[in-house]
Amino acid sequence: MKTKIIIGSRGSELALWQSNFIKRELEKKHKNVSVEIKLIKTKGDKILDVALSKIGDKGLFTKELEIELLEKRVDIAVHSLKDLQTDIPEGLKLAVVTKRHDVEDVLIARKKGTTIWTLPEGATVATGSLRRRSQLLHLRPDIKVTELRGNVPTRIEKFLASKWDAIILARAGVERLGLKKVISSYIPKDEMLPAVGQGALGIEIHSDNKLVEELIQVLHHENTFCAVTAERSLLKALEGGCQVPIGAFGEVTSNGLYLDAIVGSIDGVLTFRKKMRGSKKEAVKLGKLLAKDLIKAGAKEILNDIYSTRK
Repeated sequence: MKTKIIIGSRGSELALWQSNFIKRELEKKHKNVSVEIKLIKTKGDKILDVALSKIGDKGLFTKELEIELLEKRVDIAVHSLKDLQTDIPEGLKLAVVTKRHDVEDVLIARKKGTTIWTLPEGATVATGSLRRRSQLLHLRPDIKVTELRGNVPTRIEKFLASKWDAIILARAGVERLGLKKVISSYIPKDEMLPAVGQGALGIEIHSDNKLVEELIQVLHHENTFCAVTAERSLLKALEGGCQVPIGAFGEVTSNGLYLDAIVGSIDGVLTFRKKMRGSKKEAVKLGKLLAKDLIKAGAKEILNDIYSTRK
């Protein structure tokens, strides 16, 4: 008799790609397991006409999935890790982090090969991310940034139907959906740091679901887990969410775990960027230490200003 696992998933094309990827991998590695996908609509899927930063982002794309997990109506929830808040509800746990896709952001413009630097003076670029807005304006203060919401294909369609010069999306989402052909250029990490957890998938489960936890361990990638743990620790220490101008990238090398992070003002005028090396066994500590460095440099004032305007 087969063991059945139910995945709770959002209904967007990217969320379904992610859930189907986990389904295929689990069924390939466990011949006695069958996986079913249950679609769940989140608040972030329902409110499409308001900027993410104005909705308030705690659990925006995860809360309804987590209720299903807590009620044991689904066994696992598959998240794009950059959407998963750093405080996991009691009774749930982040059990597995998959091997990370390339983390860069990409520019989608009218012409192949266009970069941030070759966009015309005063160009209009669309993004729904304060992190991207801040870093873009720091590099090119002349650029006009406009708001963009929706899933990946919708954003690309909106761009093609608009008079904008470009949009910025995550490389992972674009490439996972087979849309690599629309990418004009890859934005190097030294120019634009990704969101915390970008490119990685997180599998959340009920804390007492030991059977499922054991079955999904075959998908766990330890180095990615250490890197994103450092990033998430930094984000938590800065009391940030996915819609504040914080970028971070952790990477495990032969010399240890490196963490690079940035906090910027929304207008891009002020930015604080720091890098630190530590042990991958102390990823949480590394994130906290780098957050402290950024706070000392002045990052807390930027974040306080942003939070005060939202009240």
